[in-house]
Amino acid sequence: MTSKHILTIMGYGKWLGGALGFMTMGPLGALAGYFVGSWFDKVSESYESSNEDGSQYSAEGQRNSFFFSMMVLTSYIIRSDGRIMHSEMEFVRRYLRNNFGPGAAEQGERVLLMLFEKAKELDRRSPDAFRKMIYDCGTQIADNMPEAQRLQLLAFLIQIAKSDGYVSPEEVEALNEVAAAMRLSMQDFDSMYNLGGKSLAEAYKVLEIDASATDDEVKAAYRKLALKHHPDRVATLGEDVRRAAEEKFQQINNAKDQIYKARGIK
Repeated sequence: MTSKHILTIMGYGKWLGGALGFMTMGPLGALAGYFVGSWFDKVSESYESSNEDGSQYSAEGQRNSFFFSMMVLTSYIIRSDGRIMHSEMEFVRRYLRNNFGPGAAEQGERVLLMLFEKAKELDRRSPDAFRKMIYDCGTQIADNMPEAQRLQLLAFLIQIAKSDGYVSPEEVEALNEVAAAMRLSMQDFDSMYNLGGKSLAEAYKVLEIDASATDDEVKAAYRKLALKHHPDRVATLGEDVRRAAEEKFQQINNAKDQIYKARGIK
């Protein structure tokens, strides 16, 4: 049974547990509640029976942590400009449907709606309460998620922010806050933000270097970036996430090719 099929047949217990855990104990509580809910859905039995050494369960645990982390951080990005845009919500639904299975779009939307309500509740207490909770979530993600997975998570969040054709200053600020909380650098953010750009200046930002860099520095920067973003580094999250990482990797290669062509590097 594939990861997508497993996620599709999961019941709503994990989502309810995750949302309640988030509301009562913050991001770590959300992940704990999520897995408790999954246990009540009896998913773990199918994991263990299909792989006695527990490796598939471990892989599904990483995937589910990644998924719920994405929902928590997405809720912050979407409402950062004071509006919940239909285009952004539709992008999230489509992404979840295409990458995590038919049931994930509905389940993910339920979680987002509960998080939006939680944000309103916290905003009534203090303007910075939800922001602080998101920051705590980011630091906990940094403590428990490998760098390559955090970079892929940031790439997804940037895609969501761009999905309506305009990234507001508030969304840029929110993305920077999330990246910093996850202990990703400003260069990491600029690199992911400029993926797919057409200009040479954007290509240099993707490779995290200045136009004044030497040819040797350009080559070294590309090798470093290629190693950091290699799709194999997120393979445990599932074939669908790996394919998304391959697309990201291709965009990095496109930026490198653009710079090489401009400089005449062979």
